Amino acid sequence: MNPDRKLSITWLKAAVVGCLWASSEIVLGSFLHNLRVPFSSIFLTSIGIILLVSISFKWKDKGLIWRSGLICALMKSVSPSAVIFGPMIAILSEALLLEFSVRLIGKNMVGFLIGSLLAMSWNFMQKIANYLIFYGFNILDLYASMVKFAEKQLHMHFDTVWMPIIVLWIFYLFFGLVSAGIGIYIGKTALAKSIPMLSADKTRMADIKSKSKTPEISYSLLWLSFNFMGMILVLVLMNFTGIYWWLAAGISMITIWAVRYKSALKPLMKPKFWIFFVAITMLSSFLFARFQSDGLTLADGLLIGLQMNFRAALMVVGFSVVGKELSNPLIRNFFIRTSFRQLPLALEIAFETLPFVIANVPPVKDVFRKPVGVIRQIVAQSEFWLEKVALTMKKKSNVIIITGEIGSGKTTLISGISSRLQESGFRTGGIVAPAIYEQENKTGYTAIDIATGNKMQLSQITEIEGMPRVGKYFFLSEALDFGRNALSVERNLESQIVLIDEIGAWELQGQGWASSLNELIINCEMPLIITVRKSFLELVIENWILQNPLIIQAHTTSVNDAFEEIIKSIGTPEFV
Repeated sequence: MNPDRKLSITWLKAAVVGCLWASSEIVLGSFLHNLRVPFSSIFLTSIGIILLVSISFKWKDKGLIWRSGLICALMKSVSPSAVIFGPMIAILSEALLLEFSVRLIGKNMVGFLIGSLLAMSWNFMQKIANYLIFYGFNILDLYASMVKFAEKQLHMHFDTVWMPIIVLWIFYLFFGLVSAGIGIYIGKTALAKSIPMLSADKTRMADIKSKSKTPEISYSLLWLSFNFMGMILVLVLMNFTGIYWWLAAGISMITIWAVRYKSALKPLMKPKFWIFFVAITMLSSFLFARFQSDGLTLADGLLIGLQMNFRAALMVVGFSVVGKELSNPLIRNFFIRTSFRQLPLALEIAFETLPFVIANVPPVKDVFRKPVGVIRQIVAQSEFWLEKVALTMKKKSNVIIITGEIGSGKTTLISGISSRLQESGFRTGGIVAPAIYEQENKTGYTAIDIATGNKMQLSQITEIEGMPRVGKYFFLSEALDFGRNALSVERNLESQIVLIDEIGAWELQGQGWASSLNELIINCEMPLIITVRKSFLELVIENWILQNPLIIQAHTTSVNDAFEEIIKSIGTPEFV
């Protein structure tokens, strides 16, 4: 990524919200679909509505909602699901409808309620549209025949044949109202103070990265056009020719797709498809012959059912492969020459941030056990993720990491390096934190401001109520403020190098010196020297997107050798 390229604050925030929304679609969506939970799309739409409504109370940027929906929709391309085209349309449409409502009415309770009703209604209408697209208008005749059959068996009469559809729509609307209400509640009550992050899961991070970076095909605009034209051709043949023509053409298309796209037939392997296949075939053969006035026989109904199912198979596979081709970078880069010129960069950094978001997503069981609390936590952490997006754009390169196990001498080494740097004329800033010993027992740590030499006790093993705890150590709030002041951008505007002892588990959770390190990376260009325990080394490099850092092993490197390595890396004071 070109470091000179800039994003507006609205697109930066949209990258954050879109990434958070996409993580829920990928993690929670995969869970729900794998368990084949009924109405799973309602739950996913509800999560999206709640997130968009609640975050709108914190970030009031105009156009944030539709931008977030656009980014989330495009990020669905990394979803484990084989069918992504439909969900992408649904996500973008829901965001646009919510944006339309708040633009027209305002970001108030009425605007959010109406927008949520529209977004959830789209979910419902798209399901109906999907059935029409997949099965054709014969599905309407089949539905009408099913209603007539139900009336006869139950000895009831519906005032309108659409009454069951209307009842189901009201069910969706109810969830839309509930989602808006929860979003408004969270937006008004979300904590301004950041909530501690979960520890990043390295395995989950690597897994999602591998999914997002391993393309299954070589993209081709020619193939994209062929796929569209092939689908249209078979549909035309199904309407104007006999079974032999459209069946041969359809089988040929599906075979071609299966050869080029390795997972093209994956949607047809799901039990849900075959349950519908059997149900529609049997119902059409029975109901059409009994309730249609066209004199259809059982054989005619059976043929119609088979045609409907074959059309569905063609459309499901066709949209799946079209969705894959639409991930073509050429199509994405087309936006650079349009009014969406900032979209590719926003999407790029959202993709790079996604592994960290998913690594910090609460377990699925927590989402179902306390959904309001989980989403409130996500909203409260939005500023943290905004910093993460800014870090992704920055990609710090001039970083030196001193690493080793506990007791390997990291603090001793960085303290010695600090002294040598000052003796050589460097303007240094930051903190070191040597241990405090009482009768050879470690009882805490001291924070030393490198620039001034001032010091303050940082932590102790004795508990005092209200003190934050990491391991067996309790940290003094005033000492944390002391350290953050020493690491602040304002204090280090003239520093030529800043040292931080140390970055570890607490910082990976967004606490400790994390915000200070974020601000230094985002706003300053000077080299950084940090100490990191060996077990956290890879996670720290990943988390702060550090580019080719110089790694110094504490237990095998002397102060002089380390100093010489650093000078070779960053240069002398007059060139820093």
